[in-house]
Amino acid sequence: MTVSEPTRFESLRFTRGSIDSWRDPRGRHQNWPVVYLIDGKRNIYVGESTRARARFRQHLDDPEKASLRTIRVVLNEEFNKSACLDLESRLISWLHADGKYRPINRNDGQQSSGYFEQHTRYQGIFDQVFSELHAAGYFTRSVAEIENLNLFKLSPFKTLNEEQLLAVSLIVEGLFADLDSGAKSMSVVQGGPGTGKTIVAIYLLKLLRDIQLATHDPDPEDDGRFNDYFYGGFREALSQARIGFIVPQQSLRATIKAVFRKTPGLQGIKVLSPYTVAASDDHWDLLVVDEAHRLTHRGSGPTRGMYNKRHERLFGRGATNRTAIDWVTAKSSHQVFLVDGQQSVRPADVSKSTLQALVSGAKSAHRYYSLESQMRVAAGDAYLDFASRLLSDTPIEPIVPVSYDLRFFDNLGEMKAAISTRESEHGLARLVAGYAWKWHSSGDLSDAAAYDIVLDGVRLRWNRTDTDWIASPTSTEEVGSVHTVQGYDLNYAGVIIGPDIVWNEDKQRVEAIRANHFDREVRSVQDQDQLLSYIRNAYYVLLTRGMRGTYIYVCDPGLRERLRGLFMTDIERRSH
Repeated sequence: MTVSEPTRFESLRFTRGSIDSWRDPRGRHQNWPVVYLIDGKRNIYVGESTRARARFRQHLDDPEKASLRTIRVVLNEEFNKSACLDLESRLISWLHADGKYRPINRNDGQQSSGYFEQHTRYQGIFDQVFSELHAAGYFTRSVAEIENLNLFKLSPFKTLNEEQLLAVSLIVEGLFADLDSGAKSMSVVQGGPGTGKTIVAIYLLKLLRDIQLATHDPDPEDDGRFNDYFYGGFREALSQARIGFIVPQQSLRATIKAVFRKTPGLQGIKVLSPYTVAASDDHWDLLVVDEAHRLTHRGSGPTRGMYNKRHERLFGRGATNRTAIDWVTAKSSHQVFLVDGQQSVRPADVSKSTLQALVSGAKSAHRYYSLESQMRVAAGDAYLDFASRLLSDTPIEPIVPVSYDLRFFDNLGEMKAAISTRESEHGLARLVAGYAWKWHSSGDLSDAAAYDIVLDGVRLRWNRTDTDWIASPTSTEEVGSVHTVQGYDLNYAGVIIGPDIVWNEDKQRVEAIRANHFDREVRSVQDQDQLLSYIRNAYYVLLTRGMRGTYIYVCDPGLRERLRGLFMTDIERRSH
């Protein structure tokens, strides 16, 4: 990509003398959009301004930037305000995930929006900027490597789309009104896979901590959407507030804990199990609950006894009509629940009617926020609709995704090879499957461990760890289950649809085969329609993990033939 003027970088010391003497020959030190980085030994601040020199003088008076030493200014005659905001956001997210520097920026409410030639001309400029900064030692990884990291995917420094930003704005506005009045409150954010529910939660938590920890008013030049909340009265309202983040799934909880430990401000937010909350004597001012549809109404397997103890401790004997949602409301004054009813995959999860009541209550209180825009899967909402109906009885039209790699395989070995190729090219390509095989290898981490899945001459084992399996060193040779991938993003997912779901040609319908499913909780469900619903939901989760592509292999011959015609052949795909 060629540009009319190469991007230039100017360096100056973060001192008044150096700043006062800095001049750009074209006047861009005082009347042109620029992006800049101010770094010290460990911390870094990234900003943008149309009045760079005056802005640098303001930064000198900020005690939080006292340890910073050097300014690097990015100059280009084609920069505009939107492009600078975009580059600023990208640099903050990349720096945060890369880890060499620690960004000290606040969450200021930046909205993601398109602008002219964003993905053509400006992408070339941004690539050049990153390359120069990488060569100068600001980064230790490539962009592709950075964007595969959990620290990037779960970063609080993301620009939000309009509906995400509106949800955060209204939650914060309502929270401060409630803190002022003493009223209690409950909010619900509802959205399907890839709509950014977890990002909204993490962004909200970082914003509240930034307000809580702020030691001074924001700079007058800042135009962030949330600046008003950094002034004294709001800081005082939050100063002693206890804020926690509940994540029901063990694997995702461990991953988020690791992200929070490396993020300024978020180190002060406790990432909790619902069981920990119920067992504690602490009362929380605010509890944010991710994946609230995975909260339980009875416990599961070894946690059943623990559930009963926690439940009795809170509500006494016989309170059978309550769930872990009630634990959260009993232990906090304010709650934010993030839910997606289609991702409930076990009988122990709170029921659909319980979630509907939760949503209804939030709507009645005008505290319900819907996320509709899907941001994970490149194929967009059309693919999500396709995935949700793929294992249904209803005939559906074939899908022809333009920017998504969707493939159907007759041989598992071929799919495994294709996933391995995508892993070498892009990273984050994994095999996943329904829980349709016994876990023979459980607990055996040796090379001699039994194989769990044997198909088409391919021998595979289930995931060897329940914690952050996707990032584990052996994950590329294993198969993940819904419990290890729910809440995570992959670049490519190779989905094995097992013999626990089949096509009955005589009855012209999809059926669940209890004997071929090995999640004990799901298998114990006696109602066939409910059993099928849980299994379908689990496959829907698996089918919506891949951001760039999804590859599918079907075990049941009847279902395989039914689905085959819904996918393009290699020749057809190349023609598109």
